[in-house]
Amino acid sequence: MHRRSLLALPFAVTLPSAAARAQDYPDRPVTMIVPYAPGGSADVLARAIGPAMSEVLGQSVVVELRPGAGGNIGANYVASNARADGYTVLFASISLSTAPALQDIPFDPVKDLVPVFGLGAIPSLMVVSPASPFRGLADVLAAARARPGEVTFGSSGPGTGSHLAGELLAAQAGVTFTHVPYRGSGAVYPDLIAQRISFLLDVAGSSAGQVSSGAVRAIGITSTTRAEAFPTVPTIAEQGVPGYEFLTWFGFFVRTGTPPEALQRLEAALQHALKAPIVQERLRQASAVPVPHEPAAFGRWYRNEVERWQSMVQSGRLARLD
Repeated sequence: MHRRSLLALPFAVTLPSAAARAQDYPDRPVTMIVPYAPGGSADVLARAIGPAMSEVLGQSVVVELRPGAGGNIGANYVASNARADGYTVLFASISLSTAPALQDIPFDPVKDLVPVFGLGAIPSLMVVSPASPFRGLADVLAAARARPGEVTFGSSGPGTGSHLAGELLAAQAGVTFTHVPYRGSGAVYPDLIAQRISFLLDVAGSSAGQVSSGAVRAIGITSTTRAEAFPTVPTIAEQGVPGYEFLTWFGFFVRTGTPPEALQRLEAALQHALKAPIVQERLRQASAVPVPHEPAAFGRWYRNEVERWQSMVQSGRLARLD
């Protein structure tokens, strides 16, 4: 036997195969990338889901925030830089379906990421300062028509759900609002309460507490039916914008090429987490509605969402952001 072969033999015997490593998954902590600012709905949900996942995986699930660019910085990290081994999971939201239509991004989420699990979708509340003269959507639209551009709305940043909900409302109502971006929804509230901006469309998971405490007043909800938690808050659709609906969905993805064994373990862990009382309570508080959970069904649902937003841009109902 050649000397090179003899030297290589121990390594061939001792190094585990890729298949063996996949079967051992996970043998170290899993990182959950949350591409949004701290304190928002994604962050709150992630910190409830992570410990429940750990009960099935037998390893810690570490939540890591990578906010910026409307969620695209964290998503691009998973799609382009993370290893396709199941140890880095993206907790994505609606920006993953809107970005391909609205912005130039350095990755293709449909090709570069694999859907693992759909968690749910949450409506947004249209909130104003308690001192605001706006008592309902009709007041907002009347002011926008009388003084185009003077009615302002805050958001968590360009391309985020709070931004797109406002742009979609303006487009469907035929009015003009001025967008004021912030670094996360939490940063919007001081200016909203002080009436330095007119309104905010914030996902119910983070706005519900502000409404319940009296810090802000809800004048509309973006679902097609009223929420059980806010029965007196009318939908935007019933206030003069028929067909308006905006739901912020949440789901999990990994980089394309992740071994099937890892995908199956992650799905099982997320199925378990969904049933955890604390996760169910978080979703109930946010008035969440279901989306398909299983990877294949969620994948089809997600691709339909991507195509829906692309259609809106192509038809002129919504303008690109760049």
